[in-house]
Amino acid sequence: MLVGLIAGLFVFSFARWAGEPQVDRAIAFETSLDQAKGDQPEPEMVSREIQKGFGLLTGTMLYSTALGGIFGLVFAVARGRISQSRPRVLSALLAALGFITIVLIPSLKYPANPPSVGSPETIGIRTGAYFLLILISIVVMSLALKAKNHLQKSQGSWNATLSSVVLYVMVVSVCSHFMPQIDEVPLGFPASLLWGFRIAAWETQLVLWTALGLIFGWLTERAEGSSNTHARQPAVEEIRSS
Repeated sequence: MLVGLIAGLFVFSFARWAGEPQVDRAIAFETSLDQAKGDQPEPEMVSREIQKGFGLLTGTMLYSTALGGIFGLVFAVARGRISQSRPRVLSALLAALGFITIVLIPSLKYPANPPSVGSPETIGIRTGAYFLLILISIVVMSLALKAKNHLQKSQGSWNATLSSVVLYVMVVSVCSHFMPQIDEVPLGFPASLLWGFRIAAWETQLVLWTALGLIFGWLTERAEGSSNTHARQPAVEEIRSS
């Protein structure tokens, strides 16, 4: 959780720099549409300054801290079961798999959208479909990793890895194909703004998962190295005394 807290600071800084300008542009577009229709703008429940400052900081820190705790639990379960690698390697591997499974693959079907994109009437089905696809992606990834460990004995590491990748891609692609297709981008919405926001969302998640994987692996390996050093000292002193 401490690593998640540290990663949250990086995420907040990057989101404030790369994501918030896209949000401001989207809000300006929505306001211009309302003015063209003669509609009165909706009153702000929370000002944009608070949203971009304290609100963004609070959200990123809570999310990153919680994710850091979950990441630590997954690391503890995976060590010795998925990989015998040193902590830095395993941590980086889990972070890469987490980004692919939880962020990249679901967002290819349901990408992040800026304000003014999406209908309030479909928010329930959009949210449900998105989280269902995340769940499917996690389950299929777990099955693919188990299949890799099972096939590794007969096919070797390389072929087993390729087979598990093909299995994951095929199953997730089929499931994604039969899930609801949602396209609610309003007419005239700037394509550059839409993709600028989506890319910023991917980049923000990439910063989070990269920070988690690298910092967690470094601290874990450092702590274990320190523990091994302290454990060897009594043995060395005993040998010297004898």
